[in-house]
Amino acid sequence: MNVVRDGAAARRLFDVGLAVLIGAVGVAEVWVPFPSVLGDGSKSLSTVVVVLVSTVLVFRRTWPLGTAVVALSVWPLVFTITPVLVLFWGQFVPMAVAVFSVARHGRGRKPGYGALAGAAALLFMDLRVEVLQDISEMVFHWMVFTIAWSFGWGLRAMEQRAKASTQRAIDVEGAAAERTLAAIVEERTRIARELHDVVAHAVSVMVVQAGAAEQVVGEDPDYVRKALAAIRSTGTGALAETRRAVAMLRENDESGELAPQPGVASLPALVENARVGGLDASLVVEGDERPLPVGLDLAAYRIVQESLTNVRRHASASSVDVLLRYGEHDVEIEVRDNGRGADSANSASDGNGLIGMRERAALYGGRLETATAAGSGFTVRAILPVAS
Repeated sequence: MNVVRDGAAARRLFDVGLAVLIGAVGVAEVWVPFPSVLGDGSKSLSTVVVVLVSTVLVFRRTWPLGTAVVALSVWPLVFTITPVLVLFWGQFVPMAVAVFSVARHGRGRKPGYGALAGAAALLFMDLRVEVLQDISEMVFHWMVFTIAWSFGWGLRAMEQRAKASTQRAIDVEGAAAERTLAAIVEERTRIARELHDVVAHAVSVMVVQAGAAEQVVGEDPDYVRKALAAIRSTGTGALAETRRAVAMLRENDESGELAPQPGVASLPALVENARVGGLDASLVVEGDERPLPVGLDLAAYRIVQESLTNVRRHASASSVDVLLRYGEHDVEIEVRDNGRGADSANSASDGNGLIGMRERAALYGGRLETATAAGSGFTVRAILPVAS
């Protein structure tokens, strides 16, 4: 953004300098006077015309058509009312610059309208200004205006082609990146399916080996040892495949690589961390505590963690209560705050928090429920079945 602003300021400064330079030379042309001065007229009125025509060039980029119309019409209009001096530097040069600018910076049909305005000004000179009716003068004026307009149009066309080429390059690069990403996703999906097959096969083999060993544990110790060795070998191979796939699929985050995954045993620390953040947070555990399957244990922790995050971000709550209830066949999690209720629910639904929690609950055959009312807080309740 700074580069863009600096470029615009530099262009505006250039245009101001150009207008001042042309105006100064034009005024000098009137009062010195230069040999290029033709005709008779008031020097003071001619000076006013020079200043007006040169000043309008400051806006030749921002309002190219308006600048061209003013620069090309002021001198003919004044000359129609009363004779003024015919000037090269003070009148013809700024008019040519205006013709160039409307072709260079005009958009749509504006370059064409500018060309018509320039032709009208030249026709006025040819028909009304006697000192300019020499054939050489006419050819010179038309040639200069034609070259100025054509040069401006050519630069405009080159700029448009350059922009189009740049945009095409960006589009091609973006399409290539999308194709690459799609290929990566497709390949990772294939790898995930293959990993599923490998792990499922390995677990099936381990279950069969364990069942066979259980049947002969007291009769054939050698067979049991071989079965256990096969189970260990199969499990080690499946675990290695899983690690390789997860290492490839996971994000590049090395922090905590060796840390164990959290579970419900880490909820007190999580709630304490919420207290440090300013919430009056409490944790209540009901029922007979018992170890949970590893995946379910992690899912329960993540649901509480995401719920507390939503409370801090959206609820404007001062307190939050976390309930963990061990049932006979399930685990129930409830997180209730005293915040804005329905308003905070709408805010939370804008993100992926509730979606992620529902997905975690559904993964283990559970369900996630929410309850809210304006001004009465927001409640998240998850029920996760525990396989016997």
